[in-house]
Amino acid sequence: MTKFVLIGSGLAGGLLAAYLGRRGHEVDLYERRGDPREGNVVGGRSINLALSTRGIHALRQVGVAHEVLENAIPMRGRMIHEKSGALHFATYDVDPNKHINSIGRAALNETVIEAAQRYPNVRVHFNRKCTGVDLDSGTAELVDSSPQRLNSSTSQPMIASADAVIGVDGAFSAVRQSMQLKIPDFQYDESYLAHGYKELTIPPGTNGSWLMEKNALHIWPRKSFMMIALPNPDGSFTCTLFWEFEGPRSFATTKTDDDVRRFFDEEFPDAVPLMPELVEDFKNNPTGSLVTIRCAPWCYRDKVCLVGDAAHAVVPFYGQGMNAAFEDCVVLDECLQDFPDRSRAFAEYFRRRKVNADALADLALGNFIEMRDKTASKTFRAKKKLDHLLEAILPGIYLPLYTMVTFTRIPYAQAKRRARLQDRIVYGSLAILGVIIALMVIRLFA
Repeated sequence: MTKFVLIGSGLAGGLLAAYLGRRGHEVDLYERRGDPREGNVVGGRSINLALSTRGIHALRQVGVAHEVLENAIPMRGRMIHEKSGALHFATYDVDPNKHINSIGRAALNETVIEAAQRYPNVRVHFNRKCTGVDLDSGTAELVDSSPQRLNSSTSQPMIASADAVIGVDGAFSAVRQSMQLKIPDFQYDESYLAHGYKELTIPPGTNGSWLMEKNALHIWPRKSFMMIALPNPDGSFTCTLFWEFEGPRSFATTKTDDDVRRFFDEEFPDAVPLMPELVEDFKNNPTGSLVTIRCAPWCYRDKVCLVGDAAHAVVPFYGQGMNAAFEDCVVLDECLQDFPDRSRAFAEYFRRRKVNADALADLALGNFIEMRDKTASKTFRAKKKLDHLLEAILPGIYLPLYTMVTFTRIPYAQAKRRARLQDRIVYGSLAILGVIIALMVIRLFA
């Protein structure tokens, strides 16, 4: 069996360790942070997760899907909040039983780590920060990153050796940085939105009740910016404000308590009474950035490979970042089983996933515009109703893009192509029908 060193025990790292452990491989998983099960969770940066079909399938393969879903809250559609206070609910799919699942990042992270540790051949090491990888030898250099040693000049690096190193260490991956330095033709593109995000909270009501509709993803679309809220099991909602970093009205110009109150009173008047800690949350929680990362290749010979955000970070607006990373684990596991030659397995994994990761990046950026600009539009809501009507009368033939991405395992690139073709056919047919009707009316009154 192969020995793997995994760098990063976030969501995809823990799950991949479970996959490899299940196959009997030796796995050493290293994480720069402390054990999340001991309360080492960074607050104010969660952006609650929306678990859907792809992610559920991946969790099911290692037997933890049921456990995860027990703590999830179904979200059956979007609840749109207008400035006037008017609400509009739109289901995600024509089938009312289809929904996405709100789940906290910390709870899911703990579950996948524990799933990996069920295998005696998997070892997890916390407070070990990767500072670089030797691609040719398949070794990783790590330092003690525990709080008491972080600033110590006496901390000596350790070397972790394996048959292969897999970087599952997020958007700012140390493993990928080593590949960038080593591989002459390595392609890398990093693009940031002009918007940042800040986490806020709507606490639970009396006796843990939800103060808004529980089974919905709430959106306050305001053209150039928006706020969203996802439900939590304790009755609270995790809110995220997506807003420009700079500009006349932006994070940069909102400094005082009065500035914060004025902005929220003007833009989110129905949410303000539900957020007693609004000003404190706004001041104390960090402002995060939103990055899309595309790179190639994701592998180096049979020694190094990238998975999840390390290979393809996307903005969170399709709710697919985690689901896509989990799907990476499924595909890499399949390739390692199908191709005993590990270099070929890594190359096939890259071939299968790269085109789909790029398609998802485009879809996620497009959905940001849809969520902040279009969801409050009557025209947009009419199009969604038409999508559902066509799906109902043409089952298995017409599938809306959102349905393909969220409720099937159709590859992202294929879903994108199919949706574009469907739109051309449907709207082309409607245009022709409109011309025919116009001609008939003209003839009738001629």
